Amino acid sequence: MASSSLALSSLQTQLQSLKKPSSPKPSPRRFSVRPIRASISKKPSVPAPPVNVSPSEPTKLPILKIPGDYGLPLIGPFKDRMDYFYNQGRDESWFYLTEKAFPVLFDVTKVEKKDLFTGTFMPSTELTGGYRVLSYLDPSEPKHAKLKQLMFYLLKSRRDHVIPEFNAGYTELFMSLEKNLALRGKASFGEANDQAAFNFLARCWFGTDPAETTLGLDGPGLVSKWVLFNLGPVLKLGLPKYLEDLTIHTFRLPPLLIKKSYQRLYDFFYASSGLPAR
Repeated sequence: MASSSLALSSLQTQLQSLKKPSSPKPSPRRFSVRPIRASISKKPSVPAPPVNVSPSEPTKLPILKIPGDYGLPLIGPFKDRMDYFYNQGRDESWFYLTEKAFPVLFDVTKVEKKDLFTGTFMPSTELTGGYRVLSYLDPSEPKHAKLKQLMFYLLKSRRDHVIPEFNAGYTELFMSLEKNLALRGKASFGEANDQAAFNFLARCWFGTDPAETTLGLDGPGLVSKWVLFNLGPVLKLGLPKYLEDLTIHTFRLPPLLIKKSYQRLYDFFYASSGLPAR
């Protein structure tokens, strides 16, 4: 009995000691900063799996003639030119391509792009030294890939000169315009802009300043004249319509009249282009 009473008394003292609260110690107040999080309420839609469409085999359909005609000789083409350039205008006719038909234009196995840079009209090769230039070559022709590779090589090798030469060239342009405005009260932007563009291209791609060569400042004028002889039959210059149709739309301008101007441009680019373009 004595041992049991001693055990009970010791157990009570232990329970009482556990019930006594320990003296609270002052603790510093802590602030917990929770990170700010954002969530998207809408989950991104899962893209549809790509549809594998097997390329259609080329059909062996016969080539059909486009229906219709040009009307009476001389009179029919003349009326069509009047309607296209002056009476109806170029925007009267619209051509629509469906979503399925449009990619066919980029399929070189179905669409031939030979001599079609300016539509159905191709200038005489006498205006380009007897050569068909890259714009008129079909991708299937061997020289097309070689010339395009040469152009990309030139663009890649001179890429670091584009921004500096553009900045320098057009800074000169606007400074000259400001100077002319201060002296004369007016300035011609068109001619100055053509000169700045020609200088920029020559300095950027060839590292040559045209003003320091025999070409001088004649480059833009020679190029404009050369473009007129190339694209005259499809241009509208603002002349009286009958006079304009008779001079540039009915007959080709003879390349002999621009032979010397073309030779000056050729000599400049040949001397400035360096070895890659020769």
